Amino acid sequence: MDFASILQLALCFLCFSVFYYYHIKSKRKNPAIPLCWPLVGMLPDLLANRHRIHDWITSLLTASQLNFRFTGPPSSNMRLFITSDPANVRHVFTSNFSNYPKGPDFTEIFDIFGDGIFNVDGDSWRRQRAKAQLLTCRPQFRAFVSRCSRAKVEKALLPLLAHFATTGESCNLQDVFMRLTFDTTTMVVSGTDTGCLAISLPEVAFARAMDDATRVLLVRHIVPLSWWKLARRLGIGYERTMAEALRACDHFVNETIEKRRVEKAKGEAEGSADLLSSYINDDEEDNDNSSFLRDTTMNLISAGRDASAMALSWFFYLLTKNPHVVSKILEELDSVNGITTPDGMVTFDPDELRPLVYLHAALSETLRLYPPVPLEHKGVLAADALPSGHDVRPGDKIVVSLFAMARMEAVWGSDCREFRPERWISNDGKLRYVPSYKFMTFSSGPRTCLGKDMAFMQLKAVAAAMVNNFEIEVVPGHVVEPALSIVLHMKNGFLVRVKRRRMCLTTTSIIP
Repeated sequence: MDFASILQLALCFLCFSVFYYYHIKSKRKNPAIPLCWPLVGMLPDLLANRHRIHDWITSLLTASQLNFRFTGPPSSNMRLFITSDPANVRHVFTSNFSNYPKGPDFTEIFDIFGDGIFNVDGDSWRRQRAKAQLLTCRPQFRAFVSRCSRAKVEKALLPLLAHFATTGESCNLQDVFMRLTFDTTTMVVSGTDTGCLAISLPEVAFARAMDDATRVLLVRHIVPLSWWKLARRLGIGYERTMAEALRACDHFVNETIEKRRVEKAKGEAEGSADLLSSYINDDEEDNDNSSFLRDTTMNLISAGRDASAMALSWFFYLLTKNPHVVSKILEELDSVNGITTPDGMVTFDPDELRPLVYLHAALSETLRLYPPVPLEHKGVLAADALPSGHDVRPGDKIVVSLFAMARMEAVWGSDCREFRPERWISNDGKLRYVPSYKFMTFSSGPRTCLGKDMAFMQLKAVAAAMVNNFEIEVVPGHVVEPALSIVLHMKNGFLVRVKRRRMCLTTTSIIP
């Protein structure tokens, strides 16, 4: 075929595409709904909006009454049913749970987590969940988590913020929280304090690698499976970044496991309450398997680090925009006996914060509006009809947008986009029950997060101490918006200035 023929074909295709575009556009009832092109489906719209993926999905679900069927290129394995309908969520995550596993595609996308509890289905998932539930429900472990949270707040977080308050320099509060939760999580999981939150703010390769990995994971969600698998095989682009992140994560995790094994051999880990020691000390055969321990440790550290850090970042961002909420939290904290540290700041025992209704409500409202993991992903085993009336079949993928659900008037009312902690409080002043299929931050059904209570314990300990001791102001001109990541990071960080707050008059005891 000569050049003239190729040019002629190209011009014909271009003319057809233009004609098709205007033809479909004229038939389209709602401009928010993407065009379905020949050969590429709706992929061009998705790629064009990748920088604002969560807002884009929200606009789709708003225009299509909570449910939208996305069609990618033929044979691309991108048959997505996107929903924010609580009735569908309840059906998929609870009522017909066995028909909607994570599936092999999910495992491939999240290969960094191996065969850990986050990735697997069936008997392997049930065994791992039962074991994790047994370990995390022990009173000894819960007390250990409480001690770790309070110690890290008192000895690292507050001194670091006091340093920024003294120097007057701005700080990236998102980075501070990522360091805080990384230190706390590694202490809880492995008994090791990485010292990431020191005033020198040292760089930790594992933390940086996890940030890189979460960005790549979202890219894997929005391009065809065959595309990113080819990039992985060739070691180019984002997949090269993922390979480097995986090596860094493996090095840190394997080093952590080996250190704990050596301590066990020397008898130094006797009586340790951290999770890794519990798994190593257990007599079950799997627990001596290096691959099992690697995947388990990786899953536990990731789950504890990212979610809490993002929850705290968005919480304080919302507080800077809603000073009346800060006043109400301070008023509620007046009822709690704080503990004054030698440098004049106040911390709180996590157990003392448990009854605080408004603080819990404000944190819940943050998690509703800015869920740390904004998308949930399920496969389909057998053809099924959803409560919304839509049919799904094997090969489809169901994507639940938690971010969009929080912004649906049909789900949360006309004030759904407002930060209003009062929606979580009943008329008698108690916390209002909201079903998990409507408030999906901790998932729903049999896979509901085991660490929910511990997450709230940590969030309250940090939030109460910071609100009580410091005023947080956003640096003028700093833009806060979600990043392109599977975790709801802030794209530009969270630049703030910190000021010491006047001492609370109700503190009652002093640490010697």
